Amino acid sequence: MIGSFLTRGLLMVFGYAYPAYECFKTVELNKPEIQQLQFWCQYWIIVAALTIFERIGDALVSWLPMYSEAKLAFFIYLWFPKTKGTTYVYDSFFRPYIAKHENEIDRNLVKVKTRAKDMAMIYLQKAINQGQTKFFEILQYITEQSTPKSKAEEKKETTIPKLDDPILKVKENEVTK
Repeated sequence: MIGSFLTRGLLMVFGYAYPAYECFKTVELNKPEIQQLQFWCQYWIIVAALTIFERIGDALVSWLPMYSEAKLAFFIYLWFPKTKGTTYVYDSFFRPYIAKHENEIDRNLVKVKTRAKDMAMIYLQKAINQGQTKFFEILQYITEQSTPKSKAEEKKETTIPKLDDPILKVKENEVTK
């Protein structure tokens, strides 16, 4: 438990905070070196991909002994100045895979964006319709509650017989006889 907590803390520092600070320093230089910018962009691309894969396959790999420690070591390997593992991993694995599937990825992204827009419009229309219906129901309720009736009107409404009233029919029959 303590080891896992410590490893997570170290991963936050050495996997995210320190590289983010180094990236910040590179970006904020008056004339940043393009190689340094490229290196940090590649680093964050790899970290993002690893994070996505970890979320998907976490149940499959997180139970492995020393998984967190191996992940920490890999993150340090990626940015450590003597190894510059980012360049190797990016050029050897990531770039060839993405280049091979780039058209398919772009096509699928366009489809997903289109579907997302369509779904957003459908849900927006449903929300507007439901909101409009509720708004008019509330207005109707308020108008019914805000028009006070006099006691005489209430008595008239309660004493006016209906045409289907059997007592009224009996009285009509007596009058016509």
